[in-house]
Amino acid sequence: MIKKLLTISIVFLSMYSCKHTEVRTLKLTEDLTVNAELILSDDFTEGIDNWKVEQMPGGSYYHKDGKLEINDAAGCTAWYKEKFEGPIMIEYDAHVIKADGEFDRASDLNCFWMATDSENPDNLFANSAARSGRFPNYNALSLYYVGMGGHYNTKTRFRRYSGNGEKPLLPEHDLSDSIYLIKPNTTKQIRLIAYNDVIQYYRNDTLIYDYRDKKPYTSGHFGLRTVHNHMTLDNFKVYKLSEVN
Repeated sequence: MIKKLLTISIVFLSMYSCKHTEVRTLKLTEDLTVNAELILSDDFTEGIDNWKVEQMPGGSYYHKDGKLEINDAAGCTAWYKEKFEGPIMIEYDAHVIKADGEFDRASDLNCFWMATDSENPDNLFANSAARSGRFPNYNALSLYYVGMGGHYNTKTRFRRYSGNGEKPLLPEHDLSDSIYLIKPNTTKQIRLIAYNDVIQYYRNDTLIYDYRDKKPYTSGHFGLRTVHNHMTLDNFKVYKLSEVN
């Protein structure tokens, strides 16, 4: 948990490729260094069939210029269909568009990770139609959440959803300084970590949230979340993490 921006020294001690398998070594904490082995990559070249989108009426999503593009009116979550087993690292590029489009707005570059439905632990999508992209309908899930630039780009927040409707906001996770907010029309690399109790969120290699979970979520789905927003998703990657002795 932190109150101010931490520019961490993610030390890439090694990076190599063997039979198309990328492996990186990086330091998560002072006493934890891990190998990150690429296990999944989606650059959207083949389309968006790997994704399940829940969206309120009035919005749209589509494949354009080799990316998943979302134009949203009232709430949208784009889930990767596959469930991931931890420890993992997720990376992706997100680009919030603010021009003259109907829904162009610098706000709500959000995400869920390690998400499960306690009512349907083996099928996150059993209640997909009922959720329908409406934000309060996700309160029943267990997950980690970051809302970057919410409340009209005035807040960035981290929450742990408990699965019973509780999602407390700790004071140190409620950030409003401009350095934590969205600069539109620029591509941001987001990195999510779920390594046992180490839960982290990075933007452009800068650590923003560093949380220790006493009862960590060790498996679940990733979802890109937004509302009244125009954005793209690209270069989605998932890495399996293992400690370096």
